[in-house]
Amino acid sequence: MSDVPVPGAAPAKQSVDGKAGRNLPVAIAVGLVLAGLCLASLIWLKWLFVVLAVVAIWIGTTEVATGMSARGIKVLKWPILVAIPLISWAAYTHGPTWFLALFAGLILTIMVGQLFHGTDNYVRDTTATIFVAAYLPLMLGFAVLTVATADGAQRIMVFIALTVCSDIGGYAAGVLFGKHPMAANISPKKSWEGFAGSMLLQVVVGAGLFVWLLSGQWWAGVMTGAIMTVTATLGDFVESAVKRDLGIKDMGSIIPAHGGLMDRLDSLIPNAFISWLLFTAFLGS
Repeated sequence: MSDVPVPGAAPAKQSVDGKAGRNLPVAIAVGLVLAGLCLASLIWLKWLFVVLAVVAIWIGTTEVATGMSARGIKVLKWPILVAIPLISWAAYTHGPTWFLALFAGLILTIMVGQLFHGTDNYVRDTTATIFVAAYLPLMLGFAVLTVATADGAQRIMVFIALTVCSDIGGYAAGVLFGKHPMAANISPKKSWEGFAGSMLLQVVVGAGLFVWLLSGQWWAGVMTGAIMTVTATLGDFVESAVKRDLGIKDMGSIIPAHGGLMDRLDSLIPNAFISWLLFTAFLGS
């Protein structure tokens, strides 16, 4: 969708929404509430974070499946919804081998389960369902692997903080300086200036948090922040591409000023895997 004004249309609300198209006060309030819930669960009992993550991915799966149904794509939801807590349990208690084995079992179940819906659009619907399974439960498993480590609570705090910094840095720099779109045909409001703001904030915060919370090296925090800036941005682009292909503005309406829960998870999803990989490389398993 183009940002070119339509003749006769009401002017955009710049005072509240700004260039980024959000109700900023509500967006900040919602972000603080979600971050507070995650932080409270990590401080109290780590496994409560896993419960919150399972619920979030259940909602996200339903939102994506509903969005696809608008284009006539039939996502086989029940195997994914059943597998989400099982995959989380396996990752938390048994590690990557069991987690990946259950995910492989989920893929086989999807392929067989779609047979009961006949052969019409079998490849399309099966492929879409496997896409949802890889997009959500698979990435969830890596977040659970992270929290299951000895210092997992601190690692998850850093993972979330850096991803949030990507949004904050990108939003601020984009509103103040954004002039050059990164990919106007996918996400018109994403600018190179915003990306630079995300990068700057993430490398600074990454360096500090690696030393303060993880007892790691500052340079590892810089590298983690830089890489996660790229993956968070790509995560935004992926969801924007999905929504444009499906012809929808938001994945849902559960969160004020943000749309659906998936509209908040888009950067966290790829960063769940990337952060696990980088934490393991720099800090050990």
